[in-house]
Amino acid sequence: MTENLTAKGRATRARIVAGAAEVLRERGVALATLDDIRAATGTSKSQLFHYFPDGKDQLLLAVARFEAERVLEDQQPHLGRLDSWDAWYRWRDVVLERYERQGDTCPLGGLFHQVGRSHPGARAIVAELTRRWQGQLAEGMRALRARGLVPEDFDVERASAALLAGLQGGVAIMMATGDSAHLRAALDGGIASLRASGTAARPA
Repeated sequence: MTENLTAKGRATRARIVAGAAEVLRERGVALATLDDIRAATGTSKSQLFHYFPDGKDQLLLAVARFEAERVLEDQQPHLGRLDSWDAWYRWRDVVLERYERQGDTCPLGGLFHQVGRSHPGARAIVAELTRRWQGQLAEGMRALRARGLVPEDFDVERASAALLAGLQGGVAIMMATGDSAHLRAALDGGIASLRASGTAARPA
């Protein structure tokens, strides 16, 4: 739909989505209503349905895309500069701080719960977030490989998938228990495994 909007229309829609994201974070996805969002964003009912004609689910999916983008933005510039061990540890600290600050609530997870994880739109958002996140981790591993810090035959795709899976598992446990120890272990273990591969490749 955004392709058919004017520049002003795209800006208005983006403003509504950003405002809705703040309302949903503050009040919770299950409790926030369209009237709450309208009031917070200064949007009329007709204007809201002009940009989101399919109603609340369409708006929630737009907010989910916004939140997914925020997940990656919160890791920058570190996620895009994983070309040294120091850079990997800086990224690790940012990720850990982000999720510890977020606590036991996940705006993105709450949105998917309301829309339904099996909804094609929700699945597409998760798939795209996973693809982009893993892609940037893989790019960082390739940068290490180019500098000789990991071996030439290092399986970047498998390692980046494993690191992201461990990270997400740690986040899930933290949200269930309130303890970030598993997330910390997943990040530290993933980076340690990367470093060990480089050490093993060096001649004695």
